[in-house]
Amino acid sequence: MAHRSPFPHSRRTFLRMSGLSAAALVAAGCGSNTGRPGSAQGDELVHWYHQYGEDGVRQAVERYAAEFEGADVRVQWTPGNYDTKLQSALQGSGPPDVFEYQTKVDLVRAGLLEPLDDVIADARDDFTEAALASHTVDGTVYGIPQAVDTQVLVYRRSLLSDAGLEPPTTFDALLDAARTLTGGDRKGLFVGNDGGVATLAPLALFSVGLAYVTDDHRVGFAEPEAADAYGRLRELFESDALLLGAPTDWSDPAAFVQGLTAMQWTGLWALPQIEEAFPGDYGVLPWPRLIDAGADSVPVGAFGAMAYAEGAKVDTAKEYIRWLWVERTDLQEDFNLGYGFHIPPRRSIAENADALAEGPAADVVRYVDELGRTSSPPEWTPAMESVLKDALTRIIKDGADPEPELRAAAEGVQDELDRLYG
Repeated sequence: MAHRSPFPHSRRTFLRMSGLSAAALVAAGCGSNTGRPGSAQGDELVHWYHQYGEDGVRQAVERYAAEFEGADVRVQWTPGNYDTKLQSALQGSGPPDVFEYQTKVDLVRAGLLEPLDDVIADARDDFTEAALASHTVDGTVYGIPQAVDTQVLVYRRSLLSDAGLEPPTTFDALLDAARTLTGGDRKGLFVGNDGGVATLAPLALFSVGLAYVTDDHRVGFAEPEAADAYGRLRELFESDALLLGAPTDWSDPAAFVQGLTAMQWTGLWALPQIEEAFPGDYGVLPWPRLIDAGADSVPVGAFGAMAYAEGAKVDTAKEYIRWLWVERTDLQEDFNLGYGFHIPPRRSIAENADALAEGPAADVVRYVDELGRTSSPPEWTPAMESVLKDALTRIIKDGADPEPELRAAAEGVQDELDRLYG
C-alpha cells in the first residue's frame, strides 16, 4: 500500500537551494488541472501538491478546488523531487499562491510564508497540539495542518501472551520482550534496516526528557542522558533480537505480516494491512520511556497548507485555505480517510470518524492527542538532521562512544541554530 508521509528524509535547506533557478521547473513535467472554466471574481489561484501515492487523491483535490467559489483554483500535481521544485519556484518567477509543505524557520525568515493566525483563529483549539506546533514559529502559525501521520510499535498479542509477556511499557521491558520473542526465523523487534537511526532519533531523546532543541534555541542532546539513551539503542542493535536486512524497510509492514518479527515500529498507514493479516491479534504502543523523567511518545508529522507571502493574491489564497482546511470538515475527513489511512488534525473530526473509532486505530488517535511530539520542529533543519544522523550511525551501528560523538554533533547543530536565531 502506497502512503504519503511528511516525515523528513533528505530535506534540502533553503539556503542551499537559493542558487536554483525557476527554469528547473520547465523540465519537471508537472501536471495541472483547472477546477472550472472560469471564476466570476476573475482571480486564479495556483495550488501545488506533491505526488501522493494513494489512488484517488489527485482527483479528490481537483474536485475540492472546483467547489471553491471565491476563485478559479488550478491544482498543480508535482511528481519527482517536490522539495527542490517548490524551493526553486518560491524564488523564481512562477511561485504557487498556495502550497503544502513543512513550516521551517528559514522560509519564515526569508519572508516567504504568510502568517495564518487569522485563518485558523476560530478553530485553533480543535487542532492536535503537536501538529499545530510543527507549523508555529515564535507563536505565529504559518501552515494549516492537513493530515497527521504517526508511527507506533505494533505487536502480536498472541505471541506475547504465549510467551507470558505483557505489552512493554518501558525500554527495558521492550528489550527483554524482544529477546524472549526471538527464535528460529523470527526476531523480536524491527525498527528499520539501519537499526533505528532514521526512526528513533527523536524518540530516544523524548524517552529521557530531552528534545532536539530547547525552548531557548540551544542544542537539546548534549546532556549525559542523551548519551545513555543512544547507548541503549546500540545495546538493542547488538542484542541479536533486532531484525536487520528485511526485504522492505520499517514503513512497510511486510516483515511483521510475514512473521519475520513479533514487534515492528511502523506507520499508522500500515494498520489496514496488518488488520487484514491478523484481525484482532495485534496491538499498538507508543515508544516507551527509558527513565521516569522521560516520556512515552509517538512522532507527529503533518504537511500544512501555506500561502506565498509575496503573492499579489495572498488575501484570496488565505480565504481559500480557510475554506478548505478550516471550514470544510467533510473534505478534511475525505482527504485523510477516503484514500489512505491518516488522522485528521482536527480533534472533532478524528473523534467522530468511524474508521478511527475502535481498536488499535482508536489507540493511535489517543496517543497522538496525549503523547504526540513534533518529529521535525520548524527550527530543525536538514543540515542539523544530517549531522546528528551521521553521529547516530557511528554510535548505533559502529559502536562509537556516544558522549564525544554527541558533543561534536552538538557544535555543528548549535552553529545552525545561531545562524537562525543569533
